[in-house]
Amino acid sequence: MTFRIFYLTLAFFTFSHLFAQVDSTQNAPVNMALSIVNNKDGHPLTVGIYAEIDFNQPIGNGTKQNGSLDVHRLVNFLGYRFNDKTHFVSEIEFEHVSEVYVEQAFLNYAVRPSLSLRAGLMLIPMGIINEYHEPTTFNGVERPNMDKNIIPTTWREVGMGIFGRIDDASIRYQAYVVNGFLSFNGEGTLRGSDGLRRGRQKGAESIMSNPNLSAKMDFYGVRGLKMGLAGYIGRTQSVLYDEMESANEDGMAQADSSTVGVAMTGLDMRYRNRGFMARGQVIYSRLKGTQAYNAFTDSDLGSEMMGYYVELGYDVLSLSVRDMGEKQVILFSRFERYDTHHKVEGDALDNPAYHRTDITSGISFKVANGAVFKGDYQYFLNASRPGRGNGQLNLGVGVWF
Repeated sequence: MTFRIFYLTLAFFTFSHLFAQVDSTQNAPVNMALSIVNNKDGHPLTVGIYAEIDFNQPIGNGTKQNGSLDVHRLVNFLGYRFNDKTHFVSEIEFEHVSEVYVEQAFLNYAVRPSLSLRAGLMLIPMGIINEYHEPTTFNGVERPNMDKNIIPTTWREVGMGIFGRIDDASIRYQAYVVNGFLSFNGEGTLRGSDGLRRGRQKGAESIMSNPNLSAKMDFYGVRGLKMGLAGYIGRTQSVLYDEMESANEDGMAQADSSTVGVAMTGLDMRYRNRGFMARGQVIYSRLKGTQAYNAFTDSDLGSEMMGYYVELGYDVLSLSVRDMGEKQVILFSRFERYDTHHKVEGDALDNPAYHRTDITSGISFKVANGAVFKGDYQYFLNASRPGRGNGQLNLGVGVWF
């Protein structure tokens, strides 16, 4: 299946480029980091913020449940332009008021317009939300659960590599060597319910026992369309390799059992034409060595994980003959299906609760560029309780400037 996705996407990129009739530099996707790197306004310092404040009210289960109010994220961007070729990008995140993280911190040097060198803490280019998660760039109060559990968003690691854009071909590319997920730090960190999520090292005293490779190619040569093909391959990291003698066969075998091989492929698409908008993605992961890992760590990690979603939306103000300026009222619906136990090996039991389907419908009211009110209702199903789902009402505001 991985190879089919690759060849179909390659064929689409080639076909689409033949008929591209668009200023590709205007259609290329942009996030806060790219805004900093592309800054040519003469100001060396760039300061920005995005924030999300949410209300979540679970519904169902036959019990009364309190809602939660949360300053979910307050993220500060600081960028500095040393000269036209050299930029530093940083992103400091406060989550739930009390948690502090560094989400990005890297140096970008433009060797030429089509090629830059990057090194530091960088977002792994996989899917849409992992790179483009500013709250005004996506519908829904919460990020898709498929991204959280399969990719898992927000995934960033320390490494170095190349980044570039070939505007004549409407292609953006990036490739990095990074540290991998931490699968053993005295106990197993990976599990069936959320896959690789707890293994993200986030640049916090990260260890690297095996280098990993991450790469992505984006195509933006058709008006309103952006498509991406991503790949990631490597092995997880373990503290058991530290100071391990190569001649210690038993010790090396035990250390090997505390890691798994990871191969991940992702295909994503975004499209907009006037008021209509659509996006979707498919992510597939193959984990090698899960039988030994589960036996060693007493875990239930799946050997394959897969997820996809499709989202459709429409800006109803686009139907108005009157120019509404920056305002948009977007009605949307998203269907997600994701499975962290797509396949299991050995004695691990396939858990039907990990075969999940989420349906989200709601509204995004954009009152200005960079300011949005959001509301939606989510319905959660899993295969352990067919036809018996739980719901959640979400309200929120998002800003990005």
